Amino acid sequence: MILEMVRANGAVSLRELARVVQTSEVTVRRDVRALEAEGLLDRRHGGAVLPGGFTRESGFPQKSHLATAEKTAIADLAAGLVEEGEAIVVGAGTTTQELARRLARVPGLTVVTNSLLVAQALAHANRVEVVMTGGTLRGSNYALVGSGAEQSLQGLRVSKAFLSGSGLTAERGLSTSNMLSASVDRALVQAAAEVVVLADHTKLGTDTMFQTVPTDLITRLVTDDPPPHDDRAATELQALADQGVQIAVAGASGNPGGEQVPATRRAPLPGPRRGHVALRSGAGLGESAAAERGRVADLRRR
Repeated sequence: MILEMVRANGAVSLRELARVVQTSEVTVRRDVRALEAEGLLDRRHGGAVLPGGFTRESGFPQKSHLATAEKTAIADLAAGLVEEGEAIVVGAGTTTQELARRLARVPGLTVVTNSLLVAQALAHANRVEVVMTGGTLRGSNYALVGSGAEQSLQGLRVSKAFLSGSGLTAERGLSTSNMLSASVDRALVQAAAEVVVLADHTKLGTDTMFQTVPTDLITRLVTDDPPPHDDRAATELQALADQGVQIAVAGASGNPGGEQVPATRRAPLPGPRRGHVALRSGAGLGESAAAERGRVADLRRR
């Protein structure tokens, strides 16, 4: 069962494997270790992936059933960063689709997207304007890609871009497994003053083929609380915070409800930020970077 799930999805967290096979993470970790010894899969970042350096992209049906609780918590937290009357861009992905469902309640919002699923989630929202890019439909993730999508974004200026991807590292930033998707995501980034990455803990430390957002262009990361045994994810969070990325953690220790971070003051347009202080869910905007780094470091000691 474990091997079949990894083959179907490319990468699966230990938490998700334990839930599906209805056993403990300790048992799953032991089984994964045995499968790795046989060369059938690789252990990585609190989960398991197909053997080889870079993970391949899963299709939408598989992605939609992975880390669903984490994606919901991340979307709840990220929605608190959007203010009434803002203009934003939202990229394709299952996590951004969850965000879009919550943005339907924000009045006066303008959302530019290349995702049919994001547009569908907002189609019947009152006082929310949806602007679709052009482009060619990529059926595996219901997104518009290609030169038509990129050209339609030229000259656009919005306050924030909300993006997901296949992997996130402090060294390369956000990446994805598909060249066309990566190219459109880069165009979305160019249109925004701030870049918010939505990535659950299974993507932390995972590197895929095509870079979409370098680390120095990421304003904020919204993620979930890594499991206690996931040292790699905690280490990656620390490295991202050290590089100036604001960290917001949904369902963090001492904050199980995932309290929303107050929206930051809008940055001047155009151009992304530099040197922001890292934040965590429930953290005040006036807290020092040193205090935040201490909180992120706590994840490594658990």
